[in-house]
Amino acid sequence: MTTEPYGRDREAVHEQLVDGFGTVRILPLDPHADLDVVHSWVAQERAEFWGMNGLTKQQVLETYRHLDSLDTHHAFLAVKDGEPVALFQTYEPEADRVSECYDVEPGDIGVHLLIGPPGQAGARPGFSSSLLVAFTSYVLVGLDRERVVVDPDERNRKAIARFERQGFDLGPAVVLPEIDLPDVYLPEKRAQLAFLTREAAFRQ
Repeated sequence: MTTEPYGRDREAVHEQLVDGFGTVRILPLDPHADLDVVHSWVAQERAEFWGMNGLTKQQVLETYRHLDSLDTHHAFLAVKDGEPVALFQTYEPEADRVSECYDVEPGDIGVHLLIGPPGQAGARPGFSSSLLVAFTSYVLVGLDRERVVVDPDERNRKAIARFERQGFDLGPAVVLPEIDLPDVYLPEKRAQLAFLTREAAFRQ
């Protein structure tokens, strides 16, 4: 029995064939349709740095419904060769708590990335780096931005090393303040900032 490609009827904001990897489609996240996938990922211990461990499905739904209501923050589901493999979020740094910790420059865009569980869609060494090729192409070329900023938890050495391998320059370690809104709560976070310019990303 052949499984239909996930989200095949949904229009992608970006689609890219990554050499030696496969086709990556970046779909706008549907908080309802994608809830089972997203909740199953964020509930796992391996996603502790995502900050949503312990949340119920309803709480995850409310969080992404709130995100979907914003003009400055956007969530996406990355699908590789028809299978969901990563949760990808972009945000305008000046509208985010990260702006309290560094000097935002014109053309900056913030990114959060959660890779799905191992074993999906032929996951193997280099899997996350190949996905990052598609993500950086989308934000730096598709959205015509000059620089990407990421803010992984400073304890998440695996993610920090991944960004360094991808060409990101490490910035300062900072403390992101907590956010307490009616629909979402984000605790204080010790983060390692890192930056990738368009020039560095596509340097030959």
